[in-house]
Amino acid sequence: MIERVFITGIGAVTPVGLNAVDSWSNLKKGESGIGPITSFDTDGFETTIAAEIPSFDPERHVSKKQARRMDRFVQLGAVAALEAIQDSGLKIDDSNSDRVSVMVASGIGGIITLSEQIEVLNDRGPNRVSPFLVPMMLPDMASGQISMLLGAKGPNYSTVSACASGSDTIGMAFEAIRRGDVDAAITGGAEAAICPVGVAGFNACQALSKRNDDPKGASRPFDAERDGFVLGEGAGVIVLENQSSMEKRGGTPIAEMVGYGATADAHHITQPGPEGEGGARAMKRALNQAKVHPDELSYINAHGTSTPLNDKFETMAIKNVMGEKAFTTPISSTKSMTGHLLGASGALEAVITIMSISDQVAPPTINLTNADPDCDLDYTPNRAQNHTIDIAMTNSFGFGGHNASIIFKKLI
Repeated sequence: MIERVFITGIGAVTPVGLNAVDSWSNLKKGESGIGPITSFDTDGFETTIAAEIPSFDPERHVSKKQARRMDRFVQLGAVAALEAIQDSGLKIDDSNSDRVSVMVASGIGGIITLSEQIEVLNDRGPNRVSPFLVPMMLPDMASGQISMLLGAKGPNYSTVSACASGSDTIGMAFEAIRRGDVDAAITGGAEAAICPVGVAGFNACQALSKRNDDPKGASRPFDAERDGFVLGEGAGVIVLENQSSMEKRGGTPIAEMVGYGATADAHHITQPGPEGEGGARAMKRALNQAKVHPDELSYINAHGTSTPLNDKFETMAIKNVMGEKAFTTPISSTKSMTGHLLGASGALEAVITIMSISDQVAPPTINLTNADPDCDLDYTPNRAQNHTIDIAMTNSFGFGGHNASIIFKKLI
């Protein structure tokens, strides 16, 4: 028997809030977390803006020693995971530790630590490189450190599929619970790539917005004047739990996860497949697994990067899957406010989608002021809207042609 899978806890650290509740409150208000980069000197850079997290202090949650042995992406993931597990009320001890998995993704890993230690190598020589370089830069280390913090001894790994990483990892955790491999999973994504080589690299492939004189208006998904995404940092983590485990301990569900679909474009290293056909197939797979007809979808949190091809092709994919229903289904791109969290984007947007169901609110796509004829759906422009949201989908598409879609359902 395949068990139902419920979300029993959520956590987030984002450019618009240091926890899930504050982040959600500010997203509903349409507040942007994008501004001038403060973490390094941007002189000479084409892009000088990003969605940084101000006032983040990991030592409020973990010891100074632990924090110093974590790259920033791990710190963000650990704090989000601690919030999610507290929210869920799930206690991990000898009775269940080997049945609790940790699967927290990162698309980039510890690029800040790596770039800093390359400078140490070049300036001071190989003997001065930190012994913690390798464990701090590994993309799996958010999962590893979180399992140590919580004592979770079930399957532990990180999926890397670029900007689909967070969604794919949640999907794999969902499948592991359905198979009966584990009873619960702490799952999501974490990313922190706002550093000189990160920004320069994305500039080099012409992916970032250069609207430096208008940071809060720079991320404008589906708008005719969009010119690239804005790099963001943060983490989103959820606790997934099977029905038996949840009911046995008296846990309280927030929503139910019912579908996951993943595909490949097999097309191009950075551009999405023609007309979004790969994304459409991922959406269809998720709907089929969930046994949900497209007409039953009541909200979509789009990948919506604010890049010309992605937004156009995602719009085409949604029309492909939903037909005429696409024109009456509310859609949001919350990247307009958070920026693009790369491998953590799908995880954060899963948290946002769950809260959309919980509150029955579609958050806005801000900065949508000039209609693009190729993007002609209801993207919830500029103001949050109250809606009946029974079944919601979130999409994530990544460099390399990775596509992932997840479906959540309101509790009945």
